[in-house]
Amino acid sequence: MPQMNMIQALNSAMDIMLGRDPNVVIMGEDVGFFGGVFRVTDGLQRKYGEHRVLDTPIAEGAIIGAAIGMGVNGLRPVAEVQFADYIYPACDQIFSELARLRYRSAGEFWAPVTVRTPCGGGIRGGQTHSQSPEGIFTHVCGVKVVMPANPYDAKGLLIASIEDDDPVVFFEPKRIYNGPFDGEPNKPAVPWSTHPKGEVPEGYYTVPIGKAEVVRKGSQVTIVTYGTMIYVCEAAARSLGLDAEIIDVRTMVPLDVDTICTSVKKTGRCLIAHEATRFSGFGAELSATIQEECFWDLEAPIGRVAGWDTPYPHAFEWEYFPGPARVATGLRAVMETP
Repeated sequence: MPQMNMIQALNSAMDIMLGRDPNVVIMGEDVGFFGGVFRVTDGLQRKYGEHRVLDTPIAEGAIIGAAIGMGVNGLRPVAEVQFADYIYPACDQIFSELARLRYRSAGEFWAPVTVRTPCGGGIRGGQTHSQSPEGIFTHVCGVKVVMPANPYDAKGLLIASIEDDDPVVFFEPKRIYNGPFDGEPNKPAVPWSTHPKGEVPEGYYTVPIGKAEVVRKGSQVTIVTYGTMIYVCEAAARSLGLDAEIIDVRTMVPLDVDTICTSVKKTGRCLIAHEATRFSGFGAELSATIQEECFWDLEAPIGRVAGWDTPYPHAFEWEYFPGPARVATGLRAVMETP
């Protein structure tokens, strides 16, 4: 199988679906002629034409509103919001229209819309290009929420999302998009920020939505995380010599509670890690679920490591990230509790 980075894998997924299904359309700011700000849609407009890969105005609410109309009328739109930080003007369309359409019409109408958006920091984008708002969307009944952590999953999950009849918000952690970048020009890349490249089939395949993955087996502690933090947590566990089991959530909604709780019941200890702010972050829901399901099997309180509860700090980006040192501190606290 060829080696692909996440950008190439996502591009391949959309290329395949445009070729397989004439109802699939790609739309968003600069996705056509320019190929997207991160070049994820590069070459697709040249191959499929402007009627299949559409450049839109800078109007996120209009992008999602148009995508909903397309979906209701039989198309399968893949709408890109250029940065997750820009998605807020579209929230009324996503929350009040897209998420509720099937229910409010008693199943008469639905819109199979996939909303792609790059999330997280790592490119010195500051507080308006670096947010991790995935937790907000997990609160909205009627949408599925996905975040891949490697190229293989990115392609398979995106194809599955496009084929799903329910709307999907598909977050893409841009720190692991296209190569190591520590945000500081003329300085070496931080080892744990190294971009994961992997074997990805050239053809069609899917990764099931709603299924977590055990990316590292272990017996001492369970680390539950997703996105970029998979690699940070692996580095932290190695630094401590811990036999840690690492669970990649992959799909936040629907959540694979069985895989997570099977691991926690085996190890008896759990640390949750994510890049978003700690307070009301998705880790809070993970913690509550694990506590409800695994209380009698826990040997220590569930730990959480996350970003600061502050606006995203442009000047202190790499201090804001929960790096291996902070994750290691969280692991020590979980392991040292008798």
